[in-house]
Amino acid sequence: MANTKYLIAVVGPTASGKTALAIKLAQRFNTAIISADSRQFYSELIVGVARPSKEELGAAPHYFIADRSVKNLLTAGQFEKEALTLLDELYKEHDVVIVCGGSGLFINTLVYGADPMPEADEELRLSLQQHFDEKGIEYLQEELLRLDPEYYKQVDKQNPLRLMRAIEVCTVTGQPYSAQRKSEKKERPFKTVFIGLDPGREELYNNINLRVDRMMKDGFLAEAHSLVQWKEIAALQTVGYRELFDYFEGHDTIATAVELIKRNSRRYAKRQMTWFNRNEEIKWFNPADVKEIISYTEQQLSL
Repeated sequence: MANTKYLIAVVGPTASGKTALAIKLAQRFNTAIISADSRQFYSELIVGVARPSKEELGAAPHYFIADRSVKNLLTAGQFEKEALTLLDELYKEHDVVIVCGGSGLFINTLVYGADPMPEADEELRLSLQQHFDEKGIEYLQEELLRLDPEYYKQVDKQNPLRLMRAIEVCTVTGQPYSAQRKSEKKERPFKTVFIGLDPGREELYNNINLRVDRMMKDGFLAEAHSLVQWKEIAALQTVGYRELFDYFEGHDTIATAVELIKRNSRRYAKRQMTWFNRNEEIKWFNPADVKEIISYTEQQLSL
């Protein structure tokens, strides 16, 4: 591999087996894993974000897992800066590092760079948050559709953080957010090898349903209840927590809430696949084909 440094990016939808594969690759190449799961960053979120178990965390060095409070939001731009600084240190000892996650925006930001955007406008953000609290996510959706129909077609319309940030950029700059996301790929001191996991729709949806049932048995309800005081924080306005908060407020029965978590998780997985399928650099595998994945990865690292 000479002096070339590599980043192996393990991507794919939720419940596709990314964590298990990342650990196998980290052990094969004797290296560390950077998490790019935008909810696993936060220490308060455990069951509901399928945080790797103690055994999994002990099987290889992990970074960006439970290293900050949910009250301290980590944006994609901040993640880019922190992860690049960490990679500088890791590459002093390793030629290969793994990044693993289903948050396509964070993966792309690390690999390709973030588009230059204005700093957050706290007053505007608080105003948007208040509108969101009072009128619901439909307000944000309608506002973004008005300001930037092009980005509205692409964005995860159930993610209030993404909606608010896009609205904020449109308002501050007077230009559509989509028009400001055209910057060229930034140079990186590493080559990226993309490994995508796709078990197929039937198996994936079954995995999601089983995972949700396991989460409920493992105490997801109690975890969500302990976080009610922070329910308006963007990281908690996401699949799983959102449905349980509705249950606590009497909008649904617990059985309905669980079914909604399963349904919305499946929909989220579909959106993830749509995002990743736009990236032609990703080589897709069935997660069961570990030997084939390792063989392919070794070939790429020998280039």
